[in-house]
Amino acid sequence: MKFYMTPGSCSTGIHIILEELEEIFEAHIVNLPAGDHFKPDYVAVNPKSTIPALVRPDGSALTEVVSIAYWLAHSRGRLWPTDADAAARALEAMVYVVGTVHGQGFARIFSTPTFAASPTDRPKVETLGRDIVSQGFSILDQALTGRDYVAGEFSAADPILFYVEFWADKTGMDLPPNLAAHYQRMLDRPVVQRVLREEGYNLALLGVTQSLPN
Repeated sequence: MKFYMTPGSCSTGIHIILEELEEIFEAHIVNLPAGDHFKPDYVAVNPKSTIPALVRPDGSALTEVVSIAYWLAHSRGRLWPTDADAAARALEAMVYVVGTVHGQGFARIFSTPTFAASPTDRPKVETLGRDIVSQGFSILDQALTGRDYVAGEFSAADPILFYVEFWADKTGMDLPPNLAAHYQRMLDRPVVQRVLREEGYNLALLGVTQSLPN
């Protein structure tokens, strides 16, 4: 398989899932600031010009974080709940993370000019983005009450939640208690540590005690 990704982006969640499943894949870096996602070679893979994209063994490309996460876990029969209610909760969390916390909240923080042409409007847009993220975290925190992971057991939903927790850490946003515990639980996973190292992050700067050799 070929995995098109941008380090530190939402594709980090998929990267973790691929590694947790011990998949063999080629990683292709898409440099978003340089506009690589609009270049003909990538548009031929993903006409949406978004990341991530996963080209499967049959040559077909799958896009969208939730779709890729679901296909990987479900098709491999791993990292996906067998209980219908737990599976629904996993999907519910992933859709909310990607569509609301990321798509409506962090998008306004990271891409403020897209939402406000006038510089004078940008502080309000960023504040709104932070409010959306904060409210989203509160809702997700309640959903995690009494659970170590989104669906009870570790599943594909957890790396998806992790990437927005990671963004919060990198932008100085506080995580409520259950999300903070989940974030630390994820950081303690050897696969997560390996992925972060592969994507260029210094684990010591994240306060992580590495459980893998350098």
